[in-house]
Amino acid sequence: MPDSSLPTISVVMPNFNHGKYLSTSLPAILNQSVQPLEVIIIDDCSTDNSWDIIQEFARQHPVIRAIRNEKNLGVIANGNKGLELARGEYIHFGSADDEIYPGLFEKSLKLLKLYPQAAYCCTIGDWHELATGFNWHVSVGMADSPCYLPPERMAELERESKFFIASHTTVLKRSAFIEVGSFIPELKWHADWFVLYACGFRHGVCYIPEPLARFNIFTTSYYKSGRRDEVAHRAVLRGILDRLASPEFAREAEFIRQGGSLFQFAGPIRELMRNDPRFENWLTPLMLRRSYWHSFKLAVKDHLPVWLANLYFRLAGYRASKPA
Repeated sequence: MPDSSLPTISVVMPNFNHGKYLSTSLPAILNQSVQPLEVIIIDDCSTDNSWDIIQEFARQHPVIRAIRNEKNLGVIANGNKGLELARGEYIHFGSADDEIYPGLFEKSLKLLKLYPQAAYCCTIGDWHELATGFNWHVSVGMADSPCYLPPERMAELERESKFFIASHTTVLKRSAFIEVGSFIPELKWHADWFVLYACGFRHGVCYIPEPLARFNIFTTSYYKSGRRDEVAHRAVLRGILDRLASPEFAREAEFIRQGGSLFQFAGPIRELMRNDPRFENWLTPLMLRRSYWHSFKLAVKDHLPVWLANLYFRLAGYRASKPA
């Protein structure tokens, strides 16, 4: 049963052909110390044995609401469908091929109860690139203890190159998520980035300096596949710029501009901003420095032996002091 002293949380988990990972991802959710109000699993017309596995879990765990689409809807539509169905005050969007660690819900909800103004709670993310064996932590060093970060502090951390949101670790306030438009279909594989930065810089966020979720990086993922299509990727980035230029997100956009937050989109975003008068003051020395340095690090990582890259991640601060 959910803890009545804490806000309620719904889990939304879209699934497409990830049957072989469900035996890890689902128990990790069901065995949390604070139980979710519901676990909404939306199967998107899988052709593997996913639906059989989901039904078996649902028979054993009444908290699971198993839904099977009549036609394939895709990642974004399924996320928004789950959002509409969810009844919890907070939502965790779980990936069928990832894993959350013990205590994520309890620690996040306790902090969010103390800071109800926050849009969400996030933690350090434990990232594993399966094709190479690379393993590193993201969102390290944003604070030394669990805390609330107002937008102004978030922007300071961004300017110090210490700010990053590991989306797979987040427990989001449902109302804040809806307020900024939920997952915007046109933003595709960057829809989560936009909604997290928009509502985060609007309301502030809670942060726990502990790795509480694992993110598995696949070369065939929606994100990786989408970015390889240069034309489609530029269209997505242009969509982000259009929204940041709108009056609705003026305050959030200024925080993002000040911190150079768009650095992570590297060359394509620099090119788009150079050719868009609305963003002539966004190409700041800070943004350019962070962007070129990010591109360099990615290029170096691709040419290093695994052992050397992982050593670099540890020495450069890409590991929490107490790894999961």
